[in-house]
Amino acid sequence: MKMSDKIKKWIFAAVVGALVLAGCGAGQAAEEGADQSQSAGAAEEKDQLARIQEAGQISVAMEGTWAPWTYHDENDELVGFDVEVAKAIAEKLGVEAVFVEGEWDGLLAGLEAGRYDIMVNGVEYTDERAEKYDFTEPYCYIRTAIIVQGDNTDINSFEDLDGKTTANTISSTYAQLAESYGATTTGVDDLNQTLELLLQGRIDATLNAEVTFYDYMSVHPEADLKIAALTEEASHVVIPVRKGEDSASLREAVNQAIEELREEGVLGEISEKYFGSDITG
Repeated sequence: MKMSDKIKKWIFAAVVGALVLAGCGAGQAAEEGADQSQSAGAAEEKDQLARIQEAGQISVAMEGTWAPWTYHDENDELVGFDVEVAKAIAEKLGVEAVFVEGEWDGLLAGLEAGRYDIMVNGVEYTDERAEKYDFTEPYCYIRTAIIVQGDNTDINSFEDLDGKTTANTISSTYAQLAESYGATTTGVDDLNQTLELLLQGRIDATLNAEVTFYDYMSVHPEADLKIAALTEEASHVVIPVRKGEDSASLREAVNQAIEELREEGVLGEISEKYFGSDITG
């Protein structure tokens, strides 16, 4: 039985229509796939600053045990010079500062591994550190002090550290400086542990920021400690970020924030609050 010409025409039209619809569907799917791919590509292209601003927060690493830089008050609230500086910078960036606390020796490694965005913890610039991390402009300046027991007469200069024992966190610039003058350094977790060893006579000296010593003595006036010597030049305290192009705009944004906070007098006010003097230069 043969199909009529009319039926043949209907079948042909149906087949053509189906093929056209299928083609449109495939084209639409292809376009949607391309749009999704472009969106994913755009997300991947966002640098660290863009991701921070999109999330609305910046993660900040610090010790939380180094008064008056970062420490816990009587209410166990995280406070200190660097805490307020970090909050002020975050506000300039239009985001909230979220703090991550840890021991000094692991903070820089954590930054490099991407566990947080920046580290605000009295970090001093060194050429060695600059090989691994990028740094902002300095936000304050400090001199390093040799701290000894009150009756110590053997140490009066950095050269006198030769053959002596000191204690500091191992990767700190203080430990490196002491060792460069011939001292043997014992690794510790924080400042309080360091000064306990010194007061017990188990080490000859320790190196730390001059302002940190004054703060400690204001809280512990009975401690029989003194400064034996100070560095002539002040160290530059900076904020490290991960090295590379991805963090370049973040570094520049933090630099701008530091400059504005200095010009507005905010940095100086925070410094006066915690150190009794303006070390922000």
